Amino acid sequence: MKGSGSDLATIQAHQFTGLKLQEVLPLMEREEMSDEEMVAYLASCQLRPDMPRGSIETLLHAFVPYAQVDHTHPDAINMICCAEGGEELAAECFGDEAVWIPYIRPGFTLSKQVGEAVKNNPDAKFVLLAKHGLVTWGDTHEESYSRTIEAINRAAEFVASRAGEPFGGLKVDPPEPDHREELLAEILPALRGALSSGPDEASHKILRSDHTTEGVLQFVCGRDSKELSQVGAACPDHLVRTKIRPLWVDFDPEKEGAEELKERLREGVVRYREDYEAYFSRHEEADEEMFDPNPRVVMIGGLGLVAAAKNAKEANLSRDFAYRAIAVMRGAHALGGYVSLTEEESYAIEYWPLELYKLTLAPPPDELAGRVAFVTGGAGGIGSAVARSLASRGACVVVCDLDEEGAGDVAGSLPEPGIPARADVTDEGEVARAYRHAVLEYGGVDVVVSNAGLASSAPIEETSVEMWDKNHAVLAKGYFLVSREAFRIMKEQGMGGSLIFVASKNAMAAGKNASAYSSAKAAELHLARCLAEEGGSERIRVNTVNPDAVLQGSRIWGSSWREERAAAYGIEPDELEEHYRQRNVLKLNVLPENIAEAVLHFASEARSSRSTGNVLNVDGGVKDAYPR
Repeated sequence: MKGSGSDLATIQAHQFTGLKLQEVLPLMEREEMSDEEMVAYLASCQLRPDMPRGSIETLLHAFVPYAQVDHTHPDAINMICCAEGGEELAAECFGDEAVWIPYIRPGFTLSKQVGEAVKNNPDAKFVLLAKHGLVTWGDTHEESYSRTIEAINRAAEFVASRAGEPFGGLKVDPPEPDHREELLAEILPALRGALSSGPDEASHKILRSDHTTEGVLQFVCGRDSKELSQVGAACPDHLVRTKIRPLWVDFDPEKEGAEELKERLREGVVRYREDYEAYFSRHEEADEEMFDPNPRVVMIGGLGLVAAAKNAKEANLSRDFAYRAIAVMRGAHALGGYVSLTEEESYAIEYWPLELYKLTLAPPPDELAGRVAFVTGGAGGIGSAVARSLASRGACVVVCDLDEEGAGDVAGSLPEPGIPARADVTDEGEVARAYRHAVLEYGGVDVVVSNAGLASSAPIEETSVEMWDKNHAVLAKGYFLVSREAFRIMKEQGMGGSLIFVASKNAMAAGKNASAYSSAKAAELHLARCLAEEGGSERIRVNTVNPDAVLQGSRIWGSSWREERAAAYGIEPDELEEHYRQRNVLKLNVLPENIAEAVLHFASEARSSRSTGNVLNVDGGVKDAYPR
């Protein structure tokens, strides 16, 4: 059996549990068995004591007397299993080839019922579990698998023969795609802030939205959908990903705007938390610790759905299970009515000790879990090192660069792949579009690393207006535009945030033959100080990292800047690295990874929650740049 809590998409050999079947099968003779007894006994049947605890449904597979047993939760099957009169519908669809078992929570009793159903009905090919799913079997895996596919196809054809207009027909017409996207981009930061808060300041959430899939649009625009959405979860597998029900928010895109929707979403999340706390209080039995009371799925009438979780993987799963729930509701509704797990059944699954055990197996969250990081100049040496560092600590990273292909290469190489975004940081429209991409992908932004740069070197009398303007456009205006958009999103979220400017030693110390570059870097540093003052009341921290001479992997140092700086010092270009090493007190070269460590310090609340308006030099110790 697979070990409890393991993921079949990534499972390794050591995550399977081997059991002695001859020791398990005598349990069929028992009349009852508690979960605690079952777990203890199965542990004694393991081939080795260091194997993981077996799946919750180990006995279901063991008690069916065939070599191969498959247990799945197909949409088409659950359309019947979650329909009013499901047992009669199953008989109509499958006749004597299927056995129907009324809902009971997984465990010993259900396993025994399934085992006896297969044993006592030799002509049966399928077992349908009410409000749960499908069991098939065979002497080979091909036989069991083919039965699973047969059952799904027959159920799908049966439901299709009864299908009418989905969800009672349209209540509202969905707006045009561009308008839907515009609305989502406006409201997602506010929704993200609401979903990331609560009585105990719940963790930051990653949002994954959908405003384009046909099934989603049919549902959120459907006449009967609001009522259907509140019936409850279709089966245990759905429940653990979507909670007992989603938050439904009424909205008419033709008559109402983004500001009205934001307020309605904030109010809806507060109301959902209150309802969830009441649900928990009604059923709490053993001093369980209440889960995060915020919704995992939000349905917005006429617009789309949003899933929220502590990281992108979990948010994707919640969104995927919302798709499955919509499909099941559509089919069950067409068959005469959708039924779900009751409130008592839902609580018994959600706070089931065997389900809670899985949570103890999960690794602790990384320090930047749930955070979205936006890195400009992300395709370069420093930017890519920063992106890797933040991603390795759990952040969802948006790699922003004028070189979109290079940004895509970096984003795809991260420990958890990020997304690329193209932007010329001197163009406010492009900056806004890059942030919009981040918002639509993840819901908002928490950490902004302003790192896009260039460098020019020339004596003052040879410094052209074009050179001066270009340096100040990228290094001063660009940092201003990136910061302004970050402030707008972070204030909408209401969760604080961190801006980190990657400036330069030249922001503190004069640079010979580099007046355009050095003065622009000094402007960056003072802009950061100004923004630290402005952001304090919103818990937006603004800090600066000052590197010096980071030659490795640098695009700037691969340009004429290398020759220009060598000429300023009267040395050859290939002597620069040693020159910079010798001029700092530590006699060390500065690498991109060193800058990334400093950025991580300011990005992390755990490391620098009380730091703003600060400067951290990463230059090996250049006396002229010491802060004073």
